[in-house]
Amino acid sequence: MSEPVRSSRSSRGEPALGEIVRFFLRLGLTAFGGPAAHIGLMEREAVERRGWMTRAEFLDLVGACNLLPGPSSTQVAMALGYSRAGWAGLIAAGACFIVPASLATLALAWAYVHFGSLPRVQGLLYGAKPVMEAIVAQAIWNLGGMAFRSWELAALGAACLAAVQLQAPPIAVLLISGVLMLAAERMRSSGRAGIAMWGLGSGAAGAGAFAAPRLAQIALVFLKLGVVVFGSGYVLLAFLKTDLVDRLHWVTEPQLIDAVTAGQVTPGPVFATATFLGYLLHGWAGAAVATIAIFFPSFLMAGAVGALAGRIRRSRMAAAFLNGVNAAAVALMASVAWSLGRATLVDGWTWVIGVASAILLVGFKVNATWLILGGAAAGILLRGVH
Repeated sequence: MSEPVRSSRSSRGEPALGEIVRFFLRLGLTAFGGPAAHIGLMEREAVERRGWMTRAEFLDLVGACNLLPGPSSTQVAMALGYSRAGWAGLIAAGACFIVPASLATLALAWAYVHFGSLPRVQGLLYGAKPVMEAIVAQAIWNLGGMAFRSWELAALGAACLAAVQLQAPPIAVLLISGVLMLAAERMRSSGRAGIAMWGLGSGAAGAGAFAAPRLAQIALVFLKLGVVVFGSGYVLLAFLKTDLVDRLHWVTEPQLIDAVTAGQVTPGPVFATATFLGYLLHGWAGAAVATIAIFFPSFLMAGAVGALAGRIRRSRMAAAFLNGVNAAAVALMASVAWSLGRATLVDGWTWVIGVASAILLVGFKVNATWLILGGAAAGILLRGVH
């Protein structure tokens, strides 16, 4: 597979950097639902509608970014930006995806400090989440056709899904899946029989008042989190509790839960929780420092993925490892979709919104942004009626 070709202009003759800014700014303002939903939106827009890269190239970026610490969907956004316009595109994509979420979370933090509670957002999520479930399901269908293109990869994907459902750590599932496919390729290359794929086992899941810390302390703590946190916002919660509540006593556990809630109910990356916590710790300056510190490592790591993805694919052994990682990545998305669906499709109205969104997405190719906004508006109206 060839390395994605960067161009200063889009396929429609529009400057690529301007297209990146508009796309990711819109995504940052409307992308509810967590990393799987964000990746689903990017696949639909970047692959299907805009033709920035092939589905196989996109899947390689998703698989590689899932191996990195930090916010995976944010890193996919950055890698997409890099594929279009180099480092300028990476910075533009990352900033446009992160800043709207951070500003929205900052507004919630301000309201929380001044009024003692978070504004009510249940209605918005009630309608927006079924739309995101439909988007994730479509992305899994599209990417699954590429990831599971052989019986070995299909069997491996099923094993990965079962392992995740049994609470195996996601990063272990990704790495073991990649190693199994690498071993299979080595055996094929040496003329021996393929290995069995049933060996992927499950593992146990790993995992009031305070003195205001200095900005340098905040920067170091959140920079460390940006380097070491693998997985979802729930994994981030565990790391935040260990550092900020148990070790440093900077915030209370209820404050931490409220901060993570704020990161989840705003569009964009859940790691924008850092903005909320930074504001609690040191006001506006703390919010800025915490946000920059937790996202800064992702810019460097996503740049490396964007630069090396094509070269990795050209190596047979590395490509085999990446095939295994990709199969596991789609299985992880399926696991998230299952959990999201159980929490989201809770009554007749949410099923109506979800099914109608799937029909409009697949049958009529309606722009996902309008569906999200429509679902959010419907949710607010429905919750207002009840």
